[in-house]
Amino acid sequence: MHTHRAPAFSVLALAGLLASAPALALAQFNSTPTVAATYKLPSTARTERDYRKDGARHLYAAYRKQIHKGKMPPLLYGIAIIETEIGAGGEVRNVRIVRQPAAAEVGPWAVAMIRKASPFPPPPLAMRSVKYTEIWLVDRTGRFQLDTLTEGQL
Repeated sequence: MHTHRAPAFSVLALAGLLASAPALALAQFNSTPTVAATYKLPSTARTERDYRKDGARHLYAAYRKQIHKGKMPPLLYGIAIIETEIGAGGEVRNVRIVRQPAAAEVGPWAVAMIRKASPFPPPPLAMRSVKYTEIWLVDRTGRFQLDTLTEGQL
């Protein structure tokens, strides 16, 4: 009589694999990607809410390889709400996490990406500086969409 044997996969090996899973998930958030390009057009925004689109387009141009194409997965790795202040010359004056994501490493990673993408399109002269809030939607691979330009979620 022939008996069926389960594959020889030890409980210790499985435990090791599961224990390393959080470390693997963190790796893509340990450094910020290289800035590819910047959105060159000056801002014509009339309000801070309008400027949010310029800021989002700028970040999409800067990190085009990290943009999640299509609808985001149903379970996101991190959702952060971040307030950014842009000065008259397009320089990043301040970045503040308004709502921390559950995955703690996502917040500092997004803040570093915003700072690294400076300068942003200068706000119109009438505004002098602009402060806007954006929601970062981040998947497990480190790809993201911004709420302003999101393609939705599955």
